[in-house]
Amino acid sequence: MEDFQKIIREKKLPRVGQTVRSQKFGTLWRVMEKKEVWQNIDPDPQTGETRMVPAIYLSYWKIQDEAMPGVGKMMGFLYTLYDNTFELNWDIAP
Repeated sequence: MEDFQKIIREKKLPRVGQTVRSQKFGTLWRVMEKKEVWQNIDPDPQTGETRMVPAIYLSYWKIQDEAMPGVGKMMGFLYTLYDNTFELNWDIAP
């Protein structure tokens, strides 16, 4: 869907296989998976009905010299058009 591609473009999200660096810790992580999902947001203030927006889920694997690929610490995050968490926390490694 176009909404998901718009998130990837506007948020400049990495592709699967790319390496990112944590701005806080300087650690390197590889993008292992990308999923198109729907994220619940605050209910509509007028109707109280649940609202959902498109989101991109990325899972990351921590790169460590002694670990085999895919073995070790992993984590994942959701990104929508309404947040700036990727740019605040990650840099795409060259």
